[in-house]
Amino acid sequence: MSAVSSSSPDQTLAAQTVIDYATGIDGRDWSLYRSCFADPCWFDFSSFMGTPGSSMSADDWVERVRSVNGNFDATQHQMTNITVTPTENPQQVSVRVELRAQHWFSPATMASFGRPDDVSWCELGGHYLGRLQWSDDRWLIAEWSLTVRWRLGDMAVFGLARNRPSQS
Repeated sequence: MSAVSSSSPDQTLAAQTVIDYATGIDGRDWSLYRSCFADPCWFDFSSFMGTPGSSMSADDWVERVRSVNGNFDATQHQMTNITVTPTENPQQVSVRVELRAQHWFSPATMASFGRPDDVSWCELGGHYLGRLQWSDDRWLIAEWSLTVRWRLGDMAVFGLARNRPSQS
């Protein structure tokens, strides 16, 4: 790949930001995850959480995600069909990413919650829409919205993760 100048960012690098986003969550690499975001950033996860979108600092967002996703025994965010579309501003691109996100607790963890026979996982499917902006040497997520189109398993596992003492 050729060198990238700040006056003409390579749009294919936007896909790397999306990959780093998923890798950071699933690998519990919160520094990598944090490196994906502009500050502040607009987040709209209303289709999942029911609360309206809002702007917040990247650090606050990372802590919010860490305090839930970081408390599962495992997660897997599969990001596919990454579509990068140029905008009128060469320093910005739009992205669409298909998502399949799995969140899981082990049987031992479920037993520790006093729920050994309950469903221990939840899987979500949908897509992200985002706006990325070029900053120095990489694309940063400036706006990120999630549309959940389907769910399997038990959404209650998110409450268990939210209330579990920090695991990461």
